Amino acid sequence: MANKDFSRTINDSQGGSGFSRSSALFARAHLDLPLLLLLLLLAASGLLILYSGSGRSIEMVERQALHYLLGFGVLLAAAQFPPRFYQQLAPFAYSLGVVLLAGVLLFGVGAKGAQRWLELPGLPRFQPSELMKLALPIMVAWYMAKRPVPPKLSDIIKAIIILMMPVVMILKQPDLGTSILIATAGLLVVFFAGMSWRLIFSLATLVAAAAPVMWLFVMRDYQKQRVLTFLNPESDPLGSGWNIIQSKTAIGSGGIEGKGWLQGTQSQLEFLPESHTDFIIAVLAEELGLIGVLLLLTLYFFIIMRCLYLSSRCETLFARLVSGSLAVTFFIYVFVNIGMVSGILPVVGVPLPLVSYGGTSVISLLAAFGVIMSMVTHNKH
Repeated sequence: MANKDFSRTINDSQGGSGFSRSSALFARAHLDLPLLLLLLLLAASGLLILYSGSGRSIEMVERQALHYLLGFGVLLAAAQFPPRFYQQLAPFAYSLGVVLLAGVLLFGVGAKGAQRWLELPGLPRFQPSELMKLALPIMVAWYMAKRPVPPKLSDIIKAIIILMMPVVMILKQPDLGTSILIATAGLLVVFFAGMSWRLIFSLATLVAAAAPVMWLFVMRDYQKQRVLTFLNPESDPLGSGWNIIQSKTAIGSGGIEGKGWLQGTQSQLEFLPESHTDFIIAVLAEELGLIGVLLLLTLYFFIIMRCLYLSSRCETLFARLVSGSLAVTFFIYVFVNIGMVSGILPVVGVPLPLVSYGGTSVISLLAAFGVIMSMVTHNKH
């Protein structure tokens, strides 16, 4: 009843029957109109920022536009399948992901010191870890939805084993940033299933206790250097500290209103590295200032809140676990990228969602939004 009253209020405030009819039309196509419009606005904003961040490269903007086109096509397709389809598919998608990650370790394609890609005959090069961004939380939700709520300690341990298998394989590529994000997506499912705060604090204590072991035996030299650079970037200003120093310079020089679109010196004169991928928000901050950054963050805020609202309307535990974990994981992507670019987190190579250049990332993220729409629009189907 509360949801019906809320929807009636929204419809009245947004023009009544016209907006309601449009929403109903999209609902029959299993799409959520407000979320879709927000994503389209974010994609359009991303192309404008990318044009400047890429050094005014029309070719890169066109390729990114093609990525968006493919991504929204995948979103539309993903929204058509009901939640029970994903529930049945979960073990097979997870198993396929694990096999592909094993393939990466055995005969993957390397670049910049990392072995993260596969090249199969007749297919373009792709990262299997992107598949796991969807497959892992859905798999953990499939497992937890079959257990009593709140979950028993034994069920939580089994869920953690499920998520640790691909996480360890991604760590070996090595890809610390993606492994952390995928592990977080799986842990969010367990948290939403009703894990007690006492157990959460216990796990956090274990992770803190394991940090020295991770530092000595797990983390690579370049990963350790990222942490040291985070603590003191000025210790190597022309080497490992260059990226974060130039990024903070760009952000600070933009001020409140910025220097103007295409007028940034750090990006246009190529002082800022990776300006079209990981550090693209520094381009926005320099050229459009604090106002531009706040507008982008507001857009992200409405997307995340809409996803959480849709999650609250799901009828089954599985649907709520999947949609809720995907929504909060999207927030974590945004937080980690902005945190590392502004110097409050170590640089871990996480792109800004749906703004940074990249094909596989864009498609996997939009597929996740399609899954979220599926979880709520099939409620009565």
